[in-house]
Amino acid sequence: MTPIDYIQAGILAVFAGPEAFSLLGLPISVTLLMVAGGFLLGIVGGATPGLAGPFLMAVSLPILLSIFGFTPDALLPVLGFLIGVMKGATVGGSVPAILFNTPGTPDAMLTTLDGYPMARNGHPVKALQAAHFSSASGDTFSDLVLFTCAPFLAIVVEAHLGFTEKAALIILSLSFVAAVVGSAPLKGLFAAFFGLFVASIATGEDSYPRLSMGTDTLQSGVPLITAVLGVLILGEILVAFEDMFRARRDGNRAHAEGLPDSGERLTLRDRRALLPFISASAGIGTIIGALPGIGSTLAATLGYATGLRMHKGPVPFGKGTPEGIAATEAANSSVSGANLIPVLSLGIPGNVGAVFLILAADSIGGFNPGPGVFRFSSAEVNPELVIAFGLFTMMMLANIMNWVIGGRIMRACGVMARIPTKLLLPMVLLLTLSAIYVQEADFRVFGFALVFALIGYGMRKLQVPTLPFVIAFILAGGLEKAMRQAFAASGADPLFLFRSPLSVVFLSLSVVIILYFVRTAGNYEEKVETQS
Repeated sequence: MTPIDYIQAGILAVFAGPEAFSLLGLPISVTLLMVAGGFLLGIVGGATPGLAGPFLMAVSLPILLSIFGFTPDALLPVLGFLIGVMKGATVGGSVPAILFNTPGTPDAMLTTLDGYPMARNGHPVKALQAAHFSSASGDTFSDLVLFTCAPFLAIVVEAHLGFTEKAALIILSLSFVAAVVGSAPLKGLFAAFFGLFVASIATGEDSYPRLSMGTDTLQSGVPLITAVLGVLILGEILVAFEDMFRARRDGNRAHAEGLPDSGERLTLRDRRALLPFISASAGIGTIIGALPGIGSTLAATLGYATGLRMHKGPVPFGKGTPEGIAATEAANSSVSGANLIPVLSLGIPGNVGAVFLILAADSIGGFNPGPGVFRFSSAEVNPELVIAFGLFTMMMLANIMNWVIGGRIMRACGVMARIPTKLLLPMVLLLTLSAIYVQEADFRVFGFALVFALIGYGMRKLQVPTLPFVIAFILAGGLEKAMRQAFAASGADPLFLFRSPLSVVFLSLSVVIILYFVRTAGNYEEKVETQS
């Protein structure tokens, strides 16, 4: 098969997959419906404080697996739904930020600086249109970079990396994530090592369980979905319950009623004026997104700071200017596509959304993110490459839906931000526990869920980042396998990691990154203490 044949096969896998129903004689595939359904749910969830994209993906995954099963036909519909949620939530998070000064996602925090003042000044629709135009533009640009760069990066990696280099590359990625995420690199390292430790319980290639303490409960290891949802979602729910009980009133919602509306809309001239800010922020977000573990919050911060330096308009940043919204939304939206570059080319997740895409691929099988995905041979068919192009097709479909109907749905979802927290949190808790049980169908998982919920709660209270724990937990199996294979291939050489020049480079970079961020964090703390 030629590259064109693979592209066509990926497109057909989406449009000509299992049929859901016929419309005017044309078959509508299940995958198309799942992308559309995920996108709509993502916008609604993003527009609802407390229901961010990662939570919706986390709850949806076990339910989707119980519905579609683990057959090869289930892979594209499940991935399509998760991609739709990821895309929709990125756009929807700006709705409560603009209308109610309550960001639906952490990435939309900076959107409140200019979005809410615009809404208070009588331009809520114009602010929402600016957010939608910027978000859709940045997301589309990032996806185009993903489609272009991921295959070439994977080919280079596959050609030059053996078992030893791959093991060192995973160590480098874990070091980078641990050092960058959060305010204290040492806490990030602790979280990563703790994730590796938990993943080693009763797992590995040995015939006997490890660290199970002789109990039947730990003999088969820690359930992956339960651990991830417990730390990421249930821990956050416990913190939210604590905040709700402590808070007497929510001041941000005091002005939710009666926003004036001048009827002004975003004109073509306004869109042209936003393009320089969108271009700069989209480039920043794409670069940030391609680095595992940094996330969209930093991208939004850098995008806003860059836009602030570029801005020469009459209304300054922070007082209600569309350029401020554009600089933030284009940056955080352009992260979503670029975050899949390390996933598809290296098999390393860079953010929480990518974590659940990898979990879905691992659970169903038939698609192993990594350099082997883009292995091309005209003599035999590579089914993983077909799935990769199907993935690209679904991402473009979600982008098209965003351009066509995303803005209208955003404006209709403004009411979602008024759901009281005391009603929302119990619903979120019930959905999460139901999803955990659907995945495992064993009451013992509730014990694991409680333990990891407390772990997630404790990590947040101690300001220990949870993402390094989750990514280390997921990559632990691949790291152990690569190191065992490299050790065997070296003839049981105890210094096998230091026999390859490229491996030494990766390990050296790991040390440099950790030392650099530890020193930077220390200097920052000293500066804060001096100022105080």
